[in-house]
Amino acid sequence: MNKRDQADVWFPRKSYGWGWGLPLRWQGWLVLLGFVGLTALSSWVFPPDQHPLAFGLSLALLSLLLTGICWLKGEPPRWQWGAETKK
Repeated sequence: MNKRDQADVWFPRKSYGWGWGLPLRWQGWLVLLGFVGLTALSSWVFPPDQHPLAFGLSLALLSLLLTGICWLKGEPPRWQWGAETKK
């Protein structure tokens, strides 16, 4: 990945497994904090014990949104088992 691409990455690829790690840039942290805040708001608006379906659907929608942002603004995910070694 060149320097320009690295500067645009909000979420790095995980070292182990598949997916993304903690954000590298403030924009990624803002997205992650928004996800946590909206999840908390969702649990207040749709209490899980009273509205389990609505709460579950809101969590699914928020998770899809977070995954989409990570896909667009993160490194391409792939399976990894440790740090890459440069040859």
